Amino acid sequence: MPEETTSCCHGDGESSCAGCVKHKHRDKASKEYKCLVSRLKRIEGQVRGVTKMVEDDRYCVDILTQVSAIQSALNSFNKELLVQHIRTCVVDDIRAGHDEVVDELVATLQKVMK
Repeated sequence: MPEETTSCCHGDGESSCAGCVKHKHRDKASKEYKCLVSRLKRIEGQVRGVTKMVEDDRYCVDILTQVSAIQSALNSFNKELLVQHIRTCVVDDIRAGHDEVVDELVATLQKVMK
């Protein structure tokens, strides 16, 4: 199961400081990891394609159509990552008695659903 860790700017493991960064170990050989990375690489290619379209003076509507496709691809990526986050990090934290993860999830959903 993926392991979530927190690194603190103070080095004392305190998870409430502003400099703390959470990390989640992802098995590089897992299907989920490969799927996420593959999606991001496709999105990266789409963005490079839009850059080329702008450089080539392509028609605005064509560029907007491609940007819309990128936004859709990013939304799909977010949905997949959110599913994985809930099934692993959130569930593990709740089982460990860290119910504050629910507030974090709600705040994250509010950001993602703008």
